[in-house]
Amino acid sequence: MRLWLAKNSEVPLREQLATQIMLGITSGDLESGERLPSTRELARRFSIHSNTVSAAYRELARRGWVEFRKGSGVYVRPRPAPQVPQDAGHELDQLIRTFLQLARARGFSIEEIEARVRHWLKLQPPDRLLVIEPDTELRRILIAEIREATNFAVTGMSPEECSETGRLAGAFPVALYGQAERVRDVLPVGASCMLLHSRSVPESLEGQERPGPDQLIAVVSHWPDFLRWSRTMLVAAQLDPDSLSLRDANLDGWQKGLSSSAFVVADALTANEMPANTKTRIFRIIADSSLEELRAIVKDFLDKGATAAAAAAEV
Repeated sequence: MRLWLAKNSEVPLREQLATQIMLGITSGDLESGERLPSTRELARRFSIHSNTVSAAYRELARRGWVEFRKGSGVYVRPRPAPQVPQDAGHELDQLIRTFLQLARARGFSIEEIEARVRHWLKLQPPDRLLVIEPDTELRRILIAEIREATNFAVTGMSPEECSETGRLAGAFPVALYGQAERVRDVLPVGASCMLLHSRSVPESLEGQERPGPDQLIAVVSHWPDFLRWSRTMLVAAQLDPDSLSLRDANLDGWQKGLSSSAFVVADALTANEMPANTKTRIFRIIADSSLEELRAIVKDFLDKGATAAAAAAEV
């Protein structure tokens, strides 16, 4: 690993050395169990006092980055693979702190660092689609439909949650047209939001085989409005209301007797909970045109991400 020290910097030499070694460990340049240069070797290489190197090594050992092996030297401490990402924020803080220390040691001002960080952040495409919807169950359905259509990261939140600091960072907001005004009111000035069209009745029924006059049709969902919406849609398609069995998937026993139905109408999320051998027809909320637009947007994100990565590699 290559090291450098700025002797005229306001950052102490001990801190510069410790920070660079820590960065080398976190970046993988220094592998677990690797032996570090001796105190005497580093002192001679940089023409500094050996006590400075010793102090840096002791600080790294105290923080758990390295370990002293009697009669052998200083080694990168083996670090077990993280099991739970609960302290990911703490790890990120360490990386940011290390970056700032290194940048300041090279003489860059806070203003310069902030400007370049903002520049690189602007080059980064969104890392997820964000569904903004007040109804919890509908939000879950929309997330499932978009995730299936785009194969991209999708999260969701209510309009009220949009005001929480940092919740929108790295996200591309989407919402149904019916929530347009409410969403615009909670998003920051200048923030964009793609509005999604809902499927029409003809679009939902297109290509669907009509059941026989005496056949029973079950409609299942965790979202109560889906049951009402589907019933209205099916009745509009001239199906007998008495042939419809509405099932609230939030209630126990909703799966019983589904096998006697000609087919089961379900939303994209509840469809995954259907019993085996159940003939399920998924009625989607989002129009095909909006899903196609989302796929194009995600492709653009991925293309921009590849371009940004290539640009970073050239720096």
